[in-house]
Amino acid sequence: MNYPLDICLLSPDEQHRRISGLQLEVPALISDNANLFYLTGRVFCGYLYLEPGREPRYFVKRPSELRGEGISLIRKPEEIGLSCPRLGLELDSLSYSQAMRLQAALGADEIINVSPKIMLGRAVKTPLEQKLLREDGVRHAAVYSRIPGLFREGMTDIELQAEIERIDRLEGCLGQFRVNGPDMEIHMGNVITGRNADTPSPYDFAMGGAGLSPSLPVGASGEEIKPGQAVMIDMNGNFNGYMTDMTRTFACGKLSEKALRAHQCSIDICHTLASLGKPGAECKALYEKAKEMAHEAGLEDCFMGHKYHAGFVGHGVGIQINELPVLAPRSKMTLTEGNVIAIEPKFVIEGVGAVGIENTYICCADGLECITPAPEALTQLL
Repeated sequence: MNYPLDICLLSPDEQHRRISGLQLEVPALISDNANLFYLTGRVFCGYLYLEPGREPRYFVKRPSELRGEGISLIRKPEEIGLSCPRLGLELDSLSYSQAMRLQAALGADEIINVSPKIMLGRAVKTPLEQKLLREDGVRHAAVYSRIPGLFREGMTDIELQAEIERIDRLEGCLGQFRVNGPDMEIHMGNVITGRNADTPSPYDFAMGGAGLSPSLPVGASGEEIKPGQAVMIDMNGNFNGYMTDMTRTFACGKLSEKALRAHQCSIDICHTLASLGKPGAECKALYEKAKEMAHEAGLEDCFMGHKYHAGFVGHGVGIQINELPVLAPRSKMTLTEGNVIAIEPKFVIEGVGAVGIENTYICCADGLECITPAPEALTQLL
């Protein structure tokens, strides 16, 4: 598919809305792929220069065919040709050497980290972003509807995941699983069953898993899916550059009473938080409500893990899978209309595996709107 070569694929109004939402107080040089996509609608190699009160400028290395107002083609940052005493940089994603080079190239006496402001700005989705996320959720659910037909008796978790990945890609998934932070890695998602669900991972995901190699220790490990086990599926929902996050649990045969009770508790928590999650709701209060419901159900020991307990029950999603806000006990944020969050109260039942659901919601004036419309009840694989 061929796309227009305009440097910015957003309408002028949409780009202005996003840039103004960052509330930048100093000139900033943007080069992170996720931020470039947010602010221009495309990824390119180079820099977007934002100066308060002025039109954006673009310094492009590749592709050189891009066109539009304010473009300068460069080979290296020293060719940018601007002088900026105070310069904003994405210090959360740039390396030290990159930051020092850019500071010298623009003659900046001081560099300021604009990453937090960009993340806060991106946390409130525009109507266009919300539209893309709703479309994403419908396509994501369509993939999940085909999962039971992919299972064959004796399959391993990785064999099932490979089949889901194939369907996912054929349905239009980009395959890109954008994660914020240098210490977060995953392939196209997480399929875990049985005892592997109880294997801690070094990554800050709700569920772990050993993975197939110490090189990427998360997710499917080659465990055979056996009767009496749960199969938790949390696969990629990136169909247009925006990501919905959805988990559903499938049962291989009959599960234990505790597993069934925990799965229903997860559904109940999601529905309760969706009704409470109005603009102004405290993120920490939503987390505490989820924890309270798990405790009242006698499931606190396996809530958000068994050997290791994740310290959150929900998180923002969008261009990356882990955005703001976060539903966690120390969060100081409140929900804002336009936030998009994934709520994932999950439980690990020893000997059975992980159970529970995850939905993506848009924060609207009257509560949280679920945009991942797949059935929530346990679905049988056998």
